[in-house]
Amino acid sequence: MLRSFFGVQVFLIGLLCAGAALAAHGGRWSAHLDVFSHFAPLWLAGALLVALYGLTLADPGSRRGLVVVGALGAALALLLIAPEYLRRMGPRAPADAPGQIKLIQFNAWGIGNRAPRETVAWLVGQRADIIVVQEGAALEAEIVRRGGYHAVSGPASVIIFSKAKPLTAQLTPLPGRRAQPPLARATFAHPNGAFTVIGVHFVWPIYGAFHQAQGRAVSEILRQGPTDRTILTGDFNSTPWSFERRREDAMFRLERRTRALFTWPAGAVAPSTPPLPFPLLPIDHVYAGPGWRTVRVERGPKLGSDHFPVVVILAPSVER
Repeated sequence: MLRSFFGVQVFLIGLLCAGAALAAHGGRWSAHLDVFSHFAPLWLAGALLVALYGLTLADPGSRRGLVVVGALGAALALLLIAPEYLRRMGPRAPADAPGQIKLIQFNAWGIGNRAPRETVAWLVGQRADIIVVQEGAALEAEIVRRGGYHAVSGPASVIIFSKAKPLTAQLTPLPGRRAQPPLARATFAHPNGAFTVIGVHFVWPIYGAFHQAQGRAVSEILRQGPTDRTILTGDFNSTPWSFERRREDAMFRLERRTRALFTWPAGAVAPSTPPLPFPLLPIDHVYAGPGWRTVRVERGPKLGSDHFPVVVILAPSVER
């Protein structure tokens, strides 16, 4: 009796995972349904566990139903996730390629950061050419003082730190546009030609239309000039299996150099919650134009934030 009752509960979990994965496919047309797509790995894991239970522990009478609903949920979730792992990436540069720059993307979590001193020490110790930080106002003075960085501070604590002094800086590329995300933009000299860095921080995808409008605003900003040597980085608060991220990938006309790099949460999802053993969502991304080739992309260590940092090394595509 107990075994049968437990089987019913597992079946309901399977229905939940399959239903959520199916709803996520509605993200092609609905921003609200697209919210389900961000959690595709959870739907996949849950569905696989249901199918595994059906194959190994379930009563013979419920086995087929459990396997079918689990397999259906897994297939629907895989259809969301697989394109990220199958998409073509541009040619990589060798580790000794000349003209490299090192960039760090990091949401510092503002006053929620549990280890600000250690965070600053790690960021400065990386000797990165560019550090783009969201929610970084509390760390700005120390990063500048200890690292000798120049800082371009945008709205809502989006900050671009750089070893080199920017040639130009712009904080409101679309004056009067309410929907543009908090953003900082700066241009720097380089032996292979000047390059531009744009740092952004998008709202959560539950604010569907506004989140989409922020993507369109960034696309419009990118169209203001050549993007061959542009680098766009930030906390986009969206995963690569969401339909909105795919649309923005196409709109931006830059190559996203991060592939399914899980960055959130780095421990607890809130200061008062227990830590999770591993991150669940890849929501921090780095894009770059065709003037750059990727040398290396990696996730940094757990710091005091709820995000992991992303470390990217790029090299010019063509020497001048």
